[in-house]
Amino acid sequence: MQFDYVIVGGGSAGSVLAARLSEDPKVTVCLLEAGGRGDSLLVRMPAAVVAMLPGKPLKVNNWCFETTPQPGLNGRRGYQPRGKTLGGSSAINAMLYVRGQKQDYDGWAQAGCAGWDWDSVLPYFKRSENNMRGEDALHGAQGPLQVSNQKEPRPVTRAFIDAATQLQHHETQDFNRGDNEGVGLYQVTQFHDPAKNGERCSAAAAYLHPVMDRPNLTVITHAHATGLLFDGTRATGVTYRKKGKGPDIALHAQAEVLLCAGALKSPQLLQLSGIGAPKDLAAHGIPLRHALPGVGQNLQDHLDFTLAYRSRDTDNFGIGVIGSARLLRHLWRWRRDGVSMAATPFAEGAAFLKTAPDLERPDIQLHFTIALVEDHARKLHYGYGYSCHICKLRPESRGTVGLHSADPLDMPSIDPGFLSDPRDMQTMIAGARMTRDILEAPALAPYRHKEMFGTDTAQTDADWDAHIRDRADTIYHPVGTCKMGTDPLAVVDPQLRVHGIQGLRVVDASVMPTLVSGNTNAPTIMIAEKAAELIIGDRKTVA
Repeated sequence: MQFDYVIVGGGSAGSVLAARLSEDPKVTVCLLEAGGRGDSLLVRMPAAVVAMLPGKPLKVNNWCFETTPQPGLNGRRGYQPRGKTLGGSSAINAMLYVRGQKQDYDGWAQAGCAGWDWDSVLPYFKRSENNMRGEDALHGAQGPLQVSNQKEPRPVTRAFIDAATQLQHHETQDFNRGDNEGVGLYQVTQFHDPAKNGERCSAAAAYLHPVMDRPNLTVITHAHATGLLFDGTRATGVTYRKKGKGPDIALHAQAEVLLCAGALKSPQLLQLSGIGAPKDLAAHGIPLRHALPGVGQNLQDHLDFTLAYRSRDTDNFGIGVIGSARLLRHLWRWRRDGVSMAATPFAEGAAFLKTAPDLERPDIQLHFTIALVEDHARKLHYGYGYSCHICKLRPESRGTVGLHSADPLDMPSIDPGFLSDPRDMQTMIAGARMTRDILEAPALAPYRHKEMFGTDTAQTDADWDAHIRDRADTIYHPVGTCKMGTDPLAVVDPQLRVHGIQGLRVVDASVMPTLVSGNTNAPTIMIAEKAAELIIGDRKTVA
């Protein structure tokens, strides 16, 4: 089968590209996705993420990857949930709409990525956005992605905000204006129109599902990409296996192949296809097609450490008779009008703070969660409570994504290198101390019963160090493994074209040169919006 464009991966970036490129009826587009349609009730109901994220007892819409043993985490293997469905990780995330900081993007441009500074990318954030607060100089209201205020945040979340302000952290209403310092409520990627009010607005629900009947758009689900096809140094197509079985099926691209498989799968597919560091490929008997030493390098992720408190308040998520009966009423209200606790993102409260007053900008992010959270909700606790996640926004540690084997159905080898740079631990300890002070502030006293993991005010830095290494793990923001730039480790140029290969681009979070100071879904959608314009512009130039 032959198309103008073949897109590998129907996640946040792939959904955007498929929708934008197929707006031209003269262009044929094929989208491959290893998972399903991403429109089940589990995806649409925000609170149902607890059935997908843990990967237990079943893997639902989730790759459920693991890392290599991490020396910085006492040899533990980390858990890496990633979305396996149309919409990708936007179908299983907490829906938080966060762009990062102005300096993140200005730093990309200063490092050689022309056209990716804050002022240049802002129009693409606005183009994607349908914000319920309306349009202004920094926000859009006409885009496909519905961005909403939270439907019914819990009173304990308000107490968290008040606790932070009692410690002189200022409250903010908008974390997406270039400077995200402050404490408040996250906005979420959630429908606010009457027809779907309160449902998750994944990238697929926003961009792809409404246009899947276009005659020039072919979407193939349960299609696991196995390799790229070439004519010399030009990418000409993709091979895939339906449901991971049977012979490989070939799809041919007349114009371009667009790799949107994410920061963990995109470098894997390049390596399987002979693009990468020669020594890495030779170790698995893969013939070298093009040497690009940066493929799979530069992995960055937000390491996350969680504090939790038990509470006698049952007006949040937990395991118990009273709360369970109340939850049934919340589910009924959500089905009726889209509000109630069933619409929660769980991580309701936000904070971007400086661990030292002389810092130019915030260096930690907090996610205040209306449940007791341990080990990605894979370890459950009877009763009720609340948690607060702490992560360093701009980690110094770097990792890699490689191959376990030459089998395209094997998972990638993921080594985030957590805490391999000692500066990261220093910030994590400072952030943990600040967060515990907030959680011990008077405003939370009516909800606070017992600290869950045994932290106290007498802990030394050494105590915090040991505690963090015992319990920390990802908060799901891997990026950078096909970095954009012009340096020797760059994989794509500022137009997202793979260096040395024609007809091939990478469009996903893997192209970020450095990790943004916040959640990565909104920036990934922005990258795809900009990429679509670049691709359309190149097509017009050729024509």
